[in-house]
Amino acid sequence: MRVFTAALATETNSFAPICIDRKAFEASLYAPPGQHPETPTLCSAPITVGRELAKAEGFELIEGTAAWADPAGLINREAYESLRDEILDQLRAAGKVDAVVLGLHGAMVADGYDDPEGDFLAHVREIVGPDVLVCAELDPHSHLTKKRLAAANFFTVFKEFPHTDFVDRARDLWSIALRTLKGEIKPEVSVFDCRMIDVFPTSRQPMRGFVDRMYAMEAEDKDLLNISVIHGFMAGDVPEMGTKVMVTTNGDRAKGEALAERLGRELFALRGTFMVPQVNEHDAVAEAIAATEGPVVIADVWDNPGGGTAGDATVLLAELMAKGATNVAVGTIWDPIAVQICFAAGEGATIPLRFGAKSAPETGNPIDKRVKILKVQRNAEQKFGDSLVPIGDSVLIGFDGIEVILNSTRAQSFDPSLFSGMGVDPLQKKILLIKSTNHFFAAFSKIAAKIIYCSAGRPYPNSPAHTKYLKARRDIWPMVENPFG
Repeated sequence: MRVFTAALATETNSFAPICIDRKAFEASLYAPPGQHPETPTLCSAPITVGRELAKAEGFELIEGTAAWADPAGLINREAYESLRDEILDQLRAAGKVDAVVLGLHGAMVADGYDDPEGDFLAHVREIVGPDVLVCAELDPHSHLTKKRLAAANFFTVFKEFPHTDFVDRARDLWSIALRTLKGEIKPEVSVFDCRMIDVFPTSRQPMRGFVDRMYAMEAEDKDLLNISVIHGFMAGDVPEMGTKVMVTTNGDRAKGEALAERLGRELFALRGTFMVPQVNEHDAVAEAIAATEGPVVIADVWDNPGGGTAGDATVLLAELMAKGATNVAVGTIWDPIAVQICFAAGEGATIPLRFGAKSAPETGNPIDKRVKILKVQRNAEQKFGDSLVPIGDSVLIGFDGIEVILNSTRAQSFDPSLFSGMGVDPLQKKILLIKSTNHFFAAFSKIAAKIIYCSAGRPYPNSPAHTKYLKARRDIWPMVENPFG
């Protein structure tokens, strides 16, 4: 048995001003055939899991390129097409294969392509023909389009948000694929359109209980091969944006359709109750300063580079400064120019520096301070589960009892190692200001005395009812109150 595997992934915020070219993929992850590291990354776990299974079961694994770019705005057309064609050429060169197992994200948008993953999968299908198994792992913050469903046999999707289960779902993908190739099962995919767009953190109710029931149903019924919720990605201005439930059964489409609709209507009934309540920057800082124990984690939820923003907003930092907060660490503010200036000055230097708030309106104002350069670090990283996430050349600056990590490669705040890797002990800080919607929770909740979710400024289009979409459908909640009426 011969199986081809590759990965091509990013998440596109159509409203973000930062475009993605090929260099953005190379800065985050670009691994030609056979050069993918042993540690899996968010959308490339099918490759590392495939290696394990190929050794254990004795099939031939043909690896293609793995490419991932940190979320941002529109993908340069040449960048997408060149990476797509690179992998397609590798697939052609592989000759006859029994299956294609891919790592995708599902929320790409490229210049000229509203649905790059659908385009990619359609080309894969054209190469291998109608009888070869094609499947992929997806991030739930994606768009489940008709073109993708027509091209692939099935998908698996991360169930958890934070996405702590991307390796487990890659194992599910391979399990279904190998059982299908052995003739043990015949996957049938059913999808229900929930006609809504929302945010579904699994770190709290009601989504925690909903996902736990999904796990239980899969365990109890051997013919339920996979149950997934496509959350959708509200910052992706594409025609098929929205939440969907996908059920994969062993040859029983009617059963899958009934279950997908039942679960989908349950989700719709709970709309608007999933997201953690958020406070503004004034209340967030006041609550953090008043806390008697630390560290208090303030999550700047909408300036989240994991959702495609720049990660350079200064609204919360300015409020902390205005209120005289001290013993504060900020991770991070993206500012490659400020990083370059600090590297030129050198560790230990004290310089005047302007940093932050360069990317877009409603992200605050640049900060002007005389700062001490406490640490410079080439190719800094942080942990995310078992993987390592680059934050690029980075510096730690200090002023007035506040320490700020400035980074050159955008990435959200996943783990306290973000701070410790730059010489900051997060446990000794009263306040930790981070940029993430919910991925931070799995790691930071273990050290936080309190977590405050803050909505500061408008770096992200987080209100679909008011977002000025050009292409996205308008027949879903909250654009309309009752799309089923």
